[in-house]
Amino acid sequence: MFELPEFSDLQRRGIYLSLGIALALGALFFSLAQGSASSASSGSSSPKPSINFAPIMSATPSPSTIVVDVAGKVLHPQIYKLPEGSRAADAINAAGGALKGISLTDINLAHLLVDGEQILVGAPPLAVSSSAKGVKRGKSSTAIVNINTAGAAQLEVLAGVGPVMAAKIIAYRAAHGRFVAIDQLAKVPGFGKAKFAIVKSQLRI
Repeated sequence: MFELPEFSDLQRRGIYLSLGIALALGALFFSLAQGSASSASSGSSSPKPSINFAPIMSATPSPSTIVVDVAGKVLHPQIYKLPEGSRAADAINAAGGALKGISLTDINLAHLLVDGEQILVGAPPLAVSSSAKGVKRGKSSTAIVNINTAGAAQLEVLAGVGPVMAAKIIAYRAAHGRFVAIDQLAKVPGFGKAKFAIVKSQLRI
């Protein structure tokens, strides 16, 4: 039978010391290998980009304005800036209202205003004369008429415009929108260029 050799105390201590050193080196190499693997793993994965959501600033738009000319017999006739969507009544109120005794029945107070428009308050009244055939409307060669806001009574002060033609002008305006130029009045059926040439100096938009 094989027998283990006998070692002296000095030899045994040397063997134990060698084994301890070997175990310590093994543990050191193992920990170094683990650290390298962790570093390689962390280096290969790129960090996720961070996304910053900036708050969306919702600025409240300022209300739009229009510029209108309020002329005629009002307390303060001048140009006014009014909020978009204002009516003829708002423009007249901004001008201080009509002067005492001035009627507003010939103005459509609910008319929706547009930029650059003129509101004429207190247009010259219609002249009336009596005859055997009844009452007929007189004409004026100086009255200023806004063809975008004038009612039938205001339109009839123009030469060549009677109740039928006034109704045609109002119907044309309702169908095509406001006039953007005074010469558009000549396009109203039955009005014509000759009649327009006579009254063009009295027209406003």
